[in-house]
Amino acid sequence: MRTVDLRSDTKTLPSPEMRRAIAEAELGDADEGEDPTVNRLEAMAAERLGKEAAVLVTSGTQGNMVGILSQCQKGDSVILGRNTHINLGEAGGLAALAGVALNPLENTASGSLDPDEVRQSINLDSRDWPKTGMVSLENTQNLLGGLVLTRDDIKEVADIAHEHDLPFHIDGARIFNAAVSLGVPIDELVQDADTVTFCLSKGLAAPVGSVLCGSRETIEKARRWVKYLGGSMRQAGIIAAAGVYALDNMVDRLAEDHENAQRLAKGLAAIPGLDIDPERVQTNLLFCHVADSDAAELASRINAKGIQFYDIGPELGWRFVTRYGISADDIDYALDIIDSVVREYRSDPNAGRSGAERQAGRL
Repeated sequence: MRTVDLRSDTKTLPSPEMRRAIAEAELGDADEGEDPTVNRLEAMAAERLGKEAAVLVTSGTQGNMVGILSQCQKGDSVILGRNTHINLGEAGGLAALAGVALNPLENTASGSLDPDEVRQSINLDSRDWPKTGMVSLENTQNLLGGLVLTRDDIKEVADIAHEHDLPFHIDGARIFNAAVSLGVPIDELVQDADTVTFCLSKGLAAPVGSVLCGSRETIEKARRWVKYLGGSMRQAGIIAAAGVYALDNMVDRLAEDHENAQRLAKGLAAIPGLDIDPERVQTNLLFCHVADSDAAELASRINAKGIQFYDIGPELGWRFVTRYGISADDIDYALDIIDSVVREYRSDPNAGRSGAERQAGRL
């Protein structure tokens, strides 16, 4: 059975050329700063994002954590969006391990934060509320469908943080998708951030790793936190080599993923009973809602035909993600399967009925 895996860009496998780069990587002891490939990746990342320094970390979650730990004190809070990965997808690690609280605000329709709400939420002197230690945005905004924040969107919130002498952090797991979508240099997009993380292991197609970028002082603090968290590695050049290859070769091709996401969105919009606005699809993520309560059953039937995606529930719907390794032909094939399963399901008078209901219908 042919499989088209649209669950996440975390499912991406490295290209043959990336595997070769991994195999041929020059190695050393990264914990001692002696791995030349790690050093090269960190220098490339810092330069590309316009920051003074960078550190290779094992994951975006670790990158966000050490970025926050390096700039906040125990008992501080971070102002961020409710629908962000730091708030919902990192297992409460900041509270459990760092003693840092989260102050989630509702995301705006664009995925950003309302500037007035940010201002009103900052606490620097009340003894009854956690002291604000940081403001953060996510770009692209995963749970709102990969929406892109522009430089102006970012600057509006960053300026408020800086007016209060607070650091501003971007969870940029897919920040290269944002830059490609906007057609702007990535250093220009993130120039107002004190720290920014990006993932190597999503659209950039590396098998593992993320990078935290920031000032030299902050990154030195982050290295110590990486050590505390058990993330300091030895011959990590086998990871960094994939990152070097990704930065050199896998950024511009993200536009192909965006084109395929548009192709998928338009195809889904043409299927009766599926609700999606292709104009809201800006990068490689999209959410589709089903017109009735049978979304879970329909998703299960489509998954059984080899078209894999996540059904996240009634509020968010079905999530699809395009990536390296998914072609336009894969998208067309997936659409054919989805369309046929939906039509077959709709024409079945017993679809969505329980066993008891079906038995009663026979009586």
